Amino acid sequence: MLGLVTLILLLLILIGLALYTVLIYNGFIRMRNEVDKTWSNIDVLLKQRFDELPKLIKVCEGYMQHEQKTLEAVTRARSQVASARSDQEKLGAQNMLTDTLRSLFAVAESYPALKADAVFQRLGYRISELEDQIADRRELFNESVTLFNIRLEQFPDLIVARLFGFTGRTLWKIDPAHRQDVEVKFQPA
Repeated sequence: MLGLVTLILLLLILIGLALYTVLIYNGFIRMRNEVDKTWSNIDVLLKQRFDELPKLIKVCEGYMQHEQKTLEAVTRARSQVASARSDQEKLGAQNMLTDTLRSLFAVAESYPALKADAVFQRLGYRISELEDQIADRRELFNESVTLFNIRLEQFPDLIVARLFGFTGRTLWKIDPAHRQDVEVKFQPA
């Protein structure tokens, strides 16, 4: 009788452990998919920004004949975004594109006729709006990644994570140059 009770107790403990493992595993699947969803939401905005850039460059080309290096840098950054494959490459390429856009808008300040162009204003507003939305989504993405990575390292979840090969994700870090103040120069009219 004691052997039967022990066997039933062991069986209940094994069933409990199996159920607990399944719950942890499903939690990781949910969190991983949440991270993927937040990245996908960013990707939609990045694609919209990517599609707007040729229009912006076309408008700028007519005014900025002497700023060919700036326009080429934006075009080069755009092509790097298109060719990036890994998450790290994509993040780096997007940060480079953001840098080149900042320099393009800074250079545009020197061209009053360009700044007054209605198409340039619309495209500039659209890209600025997209940049704001991307920043909001980056924050949500980093929050999802942080929660996922924390859970991967917590005991006993880390046992299940290692058992099933879950690995941490990379936060989207801002380029240190973006933390610097932007120099604003006023041109006499």
